[in-house]
Amino acid sequence: MTYALAPHAIPAIPVAGTDLRFPVHRIYCIGRNYADHAAEMGASVDRTQPLFFMKPADAIVIDDGDVPYPPATQDLHHEVEMVVALARGGRDIAVAHALEHVYAYGVGLDLTRRDLQANAKKQGHPWDTAKGFDASAPVSALRRVAEVGHPAAARLMLEVNGERRQEGNIAHMVFSVAEIIHELSKYYELESGDLIFTGTPAGVAALHRGDRFRAEVEGVAVLEGRII
Repeated sequence: MTYALAPHAIPAIPVAGTDLRFPVHRIYCIGRNYADHAAEMGASVDRTQPLFFMKPADAIVIDDGDVPYPPATQDLHHEVEMVVALARGGRDIAVAHALEHVYAYGVGLDLTRRDLQANAKKQGHPWDTAKGFDASAPVSALRRVAEVGHPAAARLMLEVNGERRQEGNIAHMVFSVAEIIHELSKYYELESGDLIFTGTPAGVAALHRGDRFRAEVEGVAVLEGRII
């Protein structure tokens, strides 16, 4: 095949302890998946209607790299989240078999232009410019299921400049990992290489140029970086 233009490189994430890279197909995110975060945003959780949105695959920032402060915002917020990487996909995946599709776990930040999101909410508009911008998905190296199993209860934490900003437990997710995969597969045909950001606990706040962050899913993965 001859392309009209040179194709872009495939976004890929290191797999911890190996020379392998995980090629990213799509990035799915779920909102309002911790009741305390939903409450701090003035919203409520709805077990009958999960809230999904997406980021571009090339929004990832890897290898603890510097994260550029994005344009068009004065209010960049952090949201620390456990990240799930899929080895295979499908449609209408049953909850009972959903974890069989998981390749690895990590930790990431769902960076958000909060002022743009707030304005979009007021006008009933989509959140794309608030969530799906360049470098909006810093993510750690991935730890394979063979190493960490399927964590069901682990502390999820974020420190900024050495100060604890967010702390929760993945056991408190409204939709579990298996349920998220099941619900997503009703709307999309999931594929190998898909990433899922699984939601954030309370404590979201602003990041500024020069801030250093450290995100962790205890016993699973650590991500460090700097806003420049």
